[in-house]
Amino acid sequence: MFIGKTIGVRIDRPQGSRHPEHGFIYPVNYGFVPGVTGLDGEELDAYVLGVDMPVAYFTGRCIAVIQRTDDADDKLIVVPAGENLTDEQIRGLTAFQEQFFESIIAREGMEPP
Repeated sequence: MFIGKTIGVRIDRPQGSRHPEHGFIYPVNYGFVPGVTGLDGEELDAYVLGVDMPVAYFTGRCIAVIQRTDDADDKLIVVPAGENLTDEQIRGLTAFQEQFFESIIAREGMEPP
């Protein structure tokens, strides 16, 4: 599992950029973990939270995983070292995209569903 680990994220949708198909603006940096395949067969996605400017690459600590229960596409939550967010903060910061899916937020020590 990735929770509690230091993770490198390549940002392909930096904060302030527009989604190529759906047109919404990314209020946070969003990218993927190079070389790691997710449940959907593509590289594992990650939200980088707690960084208030666009970045191309970010290394931080994975504090949670958004596990979509209606879609095979988990999302890591990666933050700067020493930072933590509540589930409510994570939901609020990722709602621009996650509002369209059912999910749970998995944390360290949680039993898998």
